Amino acid sequence: MSQVEVDGTKPGSGASFSSAARAAVDALLGPVDAELARRYPGDSGARQPVHTVYVPADVFAADTVSSWGRQALEAFDTHAGTSAELARALGVPDDDLLADVHARVRAKLEREPVEDLRIDFEDGYGPRPDAEEDAAAVRAAELIGAAVADGSAPPYIGIRIKCMEAAVRSRGIRTLELFLATLIAGGGLPEGLVLTLPKVTYAEQVTALVRLLEDFERRAGLPAGRIGFEIQIETTQAILGADGRATVARMIEAAEGRATGLHYGTFDYSASCGVSAAYQSMDHPVADHAKAVMQVAAAGTGVRLSDGSTNVVPTGPTEQVHAAWKLHHDLVRRSLARAYYQGWDMHPAHLPTRYVAVYSFYREGLAAAAARLSAYVAKAGGDVMDEPATAKALSGYLLRGLDCGAVDPAEVTRLTGLDRKQLDALAGR
Repeated sequence: MSQVEVDGTKPGSGASFSSAARAAVDALLGPVDAELARRYPGDSGARQPVHTVYVPADVFAADTVSSWGRQALEAFDTHAGTSAELARALGVPDDDLLADVHARVRAKLEREPVEDLRIDFEDGYGPRPDAEEDAAAVRAAELIGAAVADGSAPPYIGIRIKCMEAAVRSRGIRTLELFLATLIAGGGLPEGLVLTLPKVTYAEQVTALVRLLEDFERRAGLPAGRIGFEIQIETTQAILGADGRATVARMIEAAEGRATGLHYGTFDYSASCGVSAAYQSMDHPVADHAKAVMQVAAAGTGVRLSDGSTNVVPTGPTEQVHAAWKLHHDLVRRSLARAYYQGWDMHPAHLPTRYVAVYSFYREGLAAAAARLSAYVAKAGGDVMDEPATAKALSGYLLRGLDCGAVDPAEVTRLTGLDRKQLDALAGR
């Protein structure tokens, strides 16, 4: 048989798809194409911070970022002044990689100790008289405006308001209104503005914030959709609804394109599952389950993920600091391996191990990732046959390393032959 036959019919003798069939397929899948593009636009290409620092609104001051940097450097120099001391603290080899990371982390703490700062009007602030919280909301906006103007603000900064539950809803809305209005009056919304909505249990609470922001944008003359927000996952209802569906997926949909991130709340979520205080941790099985659901729900939507925090503070004598640092370092590394590239830091002394873990993660895999990506682009094969999805992941890995300062543009270009624009294209940004 010289030609392939299908159901006994030779190609060229009527064995083809009709134009009507093709048109029917396009008509059938056209709405699906549009829905895929709307729901799963992919990564925005914007920088994702490696952490979020939370400070109570009454503690926030003009020098908060620089103060955290000074305290972090003091802890680093006191308890890990050399790479050998750092190696002992973390239980890792004192090699050239660690020596390089040690120097880079110290420079990072001097240059940009905080990548994302959230001024907390929720748990860290608590209930206050209305006049006091009003004043704090205005003050926070004024300080942020001044920091953005003089260049001292971190790349991302904003507030966490009280949740949308009935008892505190009006207070949270009032704080948000004052905060945004003061920013507008002072010169406009910062490019890196971030809002956080905590303790979300129903998708309708997300919709409520969307409606408020729509109204504010319209009245302030802002472009529609200008203000986005993070959704904090702190309750079991945010993961599994009473109807058996994954509520977090419905929350992303309810945000109507405004959701920028999902943040896991370690202690509130663990407590809502009945986990005893001594066992509430980022690596508890209930945490892994919740984060796995969050991860699948957010995949492809452009919504970023953030892990939670540890409440073990690195203070006291060196032995105690080292124990807390090892715990924090190992938890951060665990999150990175599970594709949670952001987390919370609750104390200045957490910053050294945040950056040590992050920088080691990106530097130790730099050569291998660059070689695989270079081989893929050159179609050179190699030991691993990579596909476009893997090239996308490799490019994303290098881009995240560049964004936080773990790797340098020149060395990435030297190792891959690619510039930032080409990496962005491969990563689908």
